[in-house]
Amino acid sequence: MTFWIITSLMALSVAFLIALALLRVRSDGDPAAASDLQVYRDQLKDVDRDLARGIIAPEDAERIRTEVSRRILAADAKLTQSGHQAGQPRAVTLGAAAAAGIVVIGGAMALYQALGAPGYPDVGLSQRIAAAQERSAARPRQTEAEARMPAYVEPEIDPAYAELIARLRTTVAERGDDLQGLGLLAEHEANLGNYVAAHAAKARQIALKGAQSTAIDHAELAEMLIAAAGGYVSPEAEEHLQQALSRDPWVGPARYYWGLMLMQNDRPDLAFRIWEQTLRAGPPTAPWIAPIRDGLPEAAWRAGVEYELPPAVSAPPAAPLLSGPSAEDVAAAQDLSTEDRAAMIQGMVAQLSDRLATEGGSAQEWARLIGALDVLGQTERATAIYNEAQQVFADAPQALAIIQAAARQAGLTQ
Repeated sequence: MTFWIITSLMALSVAFLIALALLRVRSDGDPAAASDLQVYRDQLKDVDRDLARGIIAPEDAERIRTEVSRRILAADAKLTQSGHQAGQPRAVTLGAAAAAGIVVIGGAMALYQALGAPGYPDVGLSQRIAAAQERSAARPRQTEAEARMPAYVEPEIDPAYAELIARLRTTVAERGDDLQGLGLLAEHEANLGNYVAAHAAKARQIALKGAQSTAIDHAELAEMLIAAAGGYVSPEAEEHLQQALSRDPWVGPARYYWGLMLMQNDRPDLAFRIWEQTLRAGPPTAPWIAPIRDGLPEAAWRAGVEYELPPAVSAPPAAPLLSGPSAEDVAAAQDLSTEDRAAMIQGMVAQLSDRLATEGGSAQEWARLIGALDVLGQTERATAIYNEAQQVFADAPQALAIIQAAARQAGLTQ
């Protein structure tokens, strides 16, 4: 009610000022001819006074009277012609003032009905935070979010690769405690878009690892859960993001998804803070930097922060976190037959190599390719990939350090 009283008084004040201005125009709006007429009459009096005092001669006085009289007649005729304008009825002025008041007050109310929130009470900061926490606690669980998603459809892939994936699924099902197999299955299920199966395998792997699970393990599981829910950060995904950040507060993917969760739960102020810090920390070519740059302007606007996005650093197109085989992936295929293992490894390496050559990727993926080629014994090719990566990331020292570390581990450099 207080809001309406204040806004009504403000609207009435504006309408009153408009009406007062209109009324003043009427009262102060005498025609110019009336002022001229008064001046000429005063001049006639001055002529008689000057003649009596002997300042001017009688013939000059007569000539001046004739000229001033002529001007008086002209001004009087002009005043007569414009007399209807000076005498504008008061009712018309009052009507215009009332119409202006109605337009101001009615227009303001109509605009508020369209853009405002009628009936919404004033909410303090502490109340808004408490409401956001309540909504966050009551948001849907992972299973509810997944139930709303379309059913998974197996994509069309190379038949040989599809057969190998099927064998991997069977092998992991038979050996449910195979850590490397579970990690390999989770990664490739995610690459195929089968995120439900991917996060199930990853969760099993983390459970087996126990306290040995890493920040990246939990960040990857959270990413799979979020992808399975169509971008929604569920309470289950939040738990694994917390686990990742408790192990490493600066793991990039977890920081991005934590900010996304805050945005989804009406805390853009906190989302802006974590995203802005992550953007400054870099590295600028990391896969999570691009989505952070996309989300920061909205986070700043919703948080009421004046923020100018810094210029982007040119970099190869970022690829998803879950792509490409690592050296561990290659070793994990050792339980397959010799032929199957060789075909799977070669297929994964070729797929990653082709994508990096055509689309580019993150420094971590180039490092993975170098390590995988080293495991395969293709030292010359690994060296060629290392030399190419050095050119790609020549202007990104932090990314280049990742590439050089992979080369040292593969024995390509000292």
